[in-house]
Amino acid sequence: MSGGPPHDLLDRVFLARVVEPGDERAGRWVREAGAGEVAARLREGGEPLPGVGATRWAGLLARARLAEPDRDLAVAREAGVRFVCPGGTEWPSQLDDLGDARPLGLWVRGRPSLRMWALRSVAVVGARACTEYGAHMAVTLAAGLAEHGWVVVSGGAYGVDGAAHRGALGAGGATVAVLACGVDRPYPRGHTELINRIAEQGLVIGELPPGDHPTPSRFVLRNRVIAALTRGTVVVEAAHRSGSLVTARAAQRLGRHTMGMPGPVTSALSAGVHELLRGEALLVTDAAEVVELVGDMGQLAPERRGPVLPRDLLPAAARRVLAALPARRAAAPEEVARGAQTTEDDAVARLYELKALGYVERHGDGWKLTRQAMVSLRGGGPGS
Repeated sequence: MSGGPPHDLLDRVFLARVVEPGDERAGRWVREAGAGEVAARLREGGEPLPGVGATRWAGLLARARLAEPDRDLAVAREAGVRFVCPGGTEWPSQLDDLGDARPLGLWVRGRPSLRMWALRSVAVVGARACTEYGAHMAVTLAAGLAEHGWVVVSGGAYGVDGAAHRGALGAGGATVAVLACGVDRPYPRGHTELINRIAEQGLVIGELPPGDHPTPSRFVLRNRVIAALTRGTVVVEAAHRSGSLVTARAAQRLGRHTMGMPGPVTSALSAGVHELLRGEALLVTDAAEVVELVGDMGQLAPERRGPVLPRDLLPAAARRVLAALPARRAAAPEEVARGAQTTEDDAVARLYELKALGYVERHGDGWKLTRQAMVSLRGGGPGS
C-alpha cells in the first residue's frame, strides 16, 4: 500500500469505511485531531466528536463496529488495488484544494503513478443518455487530447463518459476512471469490460472501500474529485439537471478551467452546456482549443479561417477595382476609378490585369464582370 506510515494508513482505511466521501465535518476532525485520534474515538465509542448529534454519532459507531481495515487491505491486494494516502509519494497534491472535503485516501487500481498522470489531465464529462453527436464529439475530443499527450479523466458511466474513455484508449492514450463505488466492483455492470481495460492500460480510482456500492449522493460527491484532480473540465453534452454540471461548477469553484462544447440550440441535452457558456465557461470545439487553455504558454490552437479564394490572392489595389464594378452592368473607367478611390489611369491598368486573369471583360467603352467573377463573389469571404 502507498503513502504515509502504517498506523496512519490503517486509520484512514478504517475511516474510509465509516465516513461518507466528502464529509467536511469528518475532514475537519482529521485535520484538527489527526486520523489516529478520530479513529480511536470511533473505535472506543466514547463522547461524540465536536459538531455531531447523538443520532448521527450512533450511526457512525455502528459503522465503526463493522469496519475491518486489515480485511479491506487484504481484499484490495488480492484485486491488485492499493490505497494512496494524502502526503504520500503518489498523492496528487491538487486534491488538497478541496480543503476539509478532501478524500481520506484513494483506492487505486492500475500500474501508472496517479500523481504523475494527474499533472497533465483533463476531465471530459457529459450526459449519460447522450446523442450520437455527443458520443462522436466525446470520442473525437478524447482521442485528440490523448494524441497531444494529455490524460483523459471521466466517471466510467454510460454515454459521454464511456465515449471519452474509449476515445483515449483507441488513440493509444492514457485515461483514468473515477468511480462512485469500490474499484474492485465495476459499475455500471455493462461497462465491466471497459473498466477492466482501463485498469489494464490506465487507472481506476475511487474513495470507497472494496465491495462498496454506489448511491446517488456518492455519484454527486465523486464529481468533486474529477474536478480537483484535473487542470480543466470539458462538458460535452448536459441537460439543465445533469450531474456533469456539478463537476463543471466544482471546477469553477476550485479555479480550474471550465469549458463547454456547443450543440444544437434545439437540443435539451445541450441546454445545460449553453447555460455554462453564458456564464464563465469557455467555448471549445476540439482538443487543440482545450490544450491552448490548460497547457503551457505558447501551446496555441491553429488560427481558424475559411478557404482561401482566388480573389484573396489579388493585390489590394486590384481587389478594390474588382469590388467597384457593378454586379449586373458594364461601367466606364471613370466610374470604376471613383468607386475604387483611385485615378482613371490606375483603374484601367488594374482592369487589364483583371481581364488577363478572367475576372472582367470589355463591353464597348466599359467593363463588366465575367461569369467566373460573379461565381467567385458569391462564394463568400471578404467583400461578399
